[in-house]
Amino acid sequence: MKILYIILFFISCKIIAQVPNYYISIDFSETPENIKNQLEQLITNTHTNQLPYTSTQFDTWDAVKLTDEVPENTNLVYLIYGFDNNDDNFETDYTRDKDLSCHTSSCAGLWTREHVFARSLANPSLTTDQPGPGTDVHNLRACDADRNSIRSNRLFQESSGNSHITGNGYWYPGDEWKGDVARIVMYMYLRYPTQCLANGTAYSPNSYHPDMPDVFLDWNANDPVSQVEIQRNDVLEGIQGNRNPFIDNPYIATMIWGGTEAVDTWNALSLENITITELDIYPNPTQDFIYFSNPTNNYLDTEIFDISGKRISISKNRNRIDVSNIELGFYILKLSNYNQFKVFKFIKK
Repeated sequence: MKILYIILFFISCKIIAQVPNYYISIDFSETPENIKNQLEQLITNTHTNQLPYTSTQFDTWDAVKLTDEVPENTNLVYLIYGFDNNDDNFETDYTRDKDLSCHTSSCAGLWTREHVFARSLANPSLTTDQPGPGTDVHNLRACDADRNSIRSNRLFQESSGNSHITGNGYWYPGDEWKGDVARIVMYMYLRYPTQCLANGTAYSPNSYHPDMPDVFLDWNANDPVSQVEIQRNDVLEGIQGNRNPFIDNPYIATMIWGGTEAVDTWNALSLENITITELDIYPNPTQDFIYFSNPTNNYLDTEIFDISGKRISISKNRNRIDVSNIELGFYILKLSNYNQFKVFKFIKK
């Protein structure tokens, strides 16, 4: 995974022209930690309107009715964790009349606001008595009240099928909703990094990155962004001012935390979109020399880096690079020509 980070370090500023204007200030050629810090600052600075939880004025109820609205029938809202409108069990409903929101002590058949990052799992807990982290609508989804109670504050865990309590007593949000959950948790960790630790809301190993459970990186990659997520992001930018970067491009999570590679929806950040065509290197692995094919015969700048990012001094003679004096291991070779470049991994054996 370190190799992936080094490769991503070489993404040029040229690609930023393909990135949406909201992210124009972000330098995606930086290190993963710096990218994360820049995005944290961006979504904090643009979060200019924090809503009251319940109020006679515009509040989170009003916002959720807009963010989770069903476009084909604007009288309805989607219910997270729901999956069936036709099984005569309101608890599993997929949609519901938006006016059937719960404002009483008995909520059977009504919907309420689910804190996807559970309030009690934050440290300190998310409160709703005043605008703040607990009223951030990026973390609030319409949900059947009974389904919401069944989920309670259970940690998320890998499984499959519709939403259910796992054999370990944790919560699987359902195949359709797992990507939504992952991207919400990632947002909350980015926006409130000391209060909403991603590790605090999952039962999962951390083989990819110590700060982000595997389950969220896998769900982010395996469950593509839905139209309702896109709708929520657009509506919330108009209401709160900020966006969820992982909805706009799930690949940003790959850049920051590694793991299962998500799709680059901008076609701008992933390595495969930044290449000089018809350029290749051989042999690989190598002992003494690396040769590279260069059909255009253009001049190429050559740089080699070890897996820590340290630049290695080398000797080059036209299309041959002498690596006989470097230590055994993995390396990154960057070949560039003006505003284009291609990056290769190679092994010195």
